[in-house]
Amino acid sequence: MTDHYEVLGVARDASPDEIKKAYRRLARQLHPDVNPGDDAAERFKLVTHAYDVLSDPDQRARYDMGGDGGGLGGAGFGGFGDIFETFFGGGGARAGRPRSRRERGQDALVKVSLELGDVVFGVHRDIEVDTAVGCETCEGSCCQPGTAPVTCDICHGSGHVQRQVRSLLGNVVTSQPCSVCQGYGTTIPYPCATCQGQGRVRSRRTVSLDIPAGVETGLRLQLPGSGEVGPAGGPNGDLYIEISVAPHDAFSREGDDLLATLEVSMPDAILGTTTTITSLDGPVDLEIRPGVQAGDVLTIKGRGITPLRGSQRGDLRVGVHVVTPTRLDAKERALIEEFARRTKAPSPRLSEFHQGLFAKLRDRFRH
Repeated sequence: MTDHYEVLGVARDASPDEIKKAYRRLARQLHPDVNPGDDAAERFKLVTHAYDVLSDPDQRARYDMGGDGGGLGGAGFGGFGDIFETFFGGGGARAGRPRSRRERGQDALVKVSLELGDVVFGVHRDIEVDTAVGCETCEGSCCQPGTAPVTCDICHGSGHVQRQVRSLLGNVVTSQPCSVCQGYGTTIPYPCATCQGQGRVRSRRTVSLDIPAGVETGLRLQLPGSGEVGPAGGPNGDLYIEISVAPHDAFSREGDDLLATLEVSMPDAILGTTTTITSLDGPVDLEIRPGVQAGDVLTIKGRGITPLRGSQRGDLRVGVHVVTPTRLDAKERALIEEFARRTKAPSPRLSEFHQGLFAKLRDRFRH
């Protein structure tokens, strides 16, 4: 088995940087464009394979423990992987364009908690976002100011290197990304010290956001181009705002309507009255008609939530809960007994099943 360290001319404890320098030195000497000889082509193949193994920490560890490090298939033949790579989409003699360092940034997600009152009309928020932003030092070039990327002297800017190997089908030319420039076609001799050659840095920034009325828990608002800036000053991703609406003590939501429960004393339920309740956008008068029943729903038009798409507000629906007194003094009890004798109310009994009553009770106590 070929000794990869011997091929590169480095010690077995060589650092990754030493291995890379040794490969670049040998590649310049043996590259087919520089040295067209058959011996040079074979050595270039061995040198490149040795570098592929030793530059990968996992492969190098396996090789150092006695593994073959992904050998070249013995007897100088490219494996079936080379053949299939050539004839079924692996590159072949025609290399693609070099990779661009500029890539689209990732999308970002921020969760925002709102009160139910914020949902009625919408609300403005300034939110803090921790994302990648463009590096001001290099302005996305990834290089120290005054310097620039240089053309890779191994692939000559193509981003790919070609190899000629013998196979069962004869000599086959394969193309693979250049391991020196990582397929970019250029290298950066002097990376920007601020962003470490990435063209972007992490930073906190403030995003002003107008949250529309009618949003609900789980809804995501999309702000195109407000996410992370891409590597090398690439275009920004999108920013998503995930809404969470906190529960309210007195009101709950059903569609665009607001639901509430109003406790009414027994005398007010019998005689009727007018009261003022505090809605989410101010006080509102509510008339309780005489003889209102427990479970009845009183509707106040236009005091609900403004819909997400539209302008017609929902309603405020108030479920009546008649409070029966549990403690009576002697005089109060006597009055109630006199009232019962006068009204001659029937004894409790089963009545016709009333689906609507159960629906009201279920809705009222569910919220």
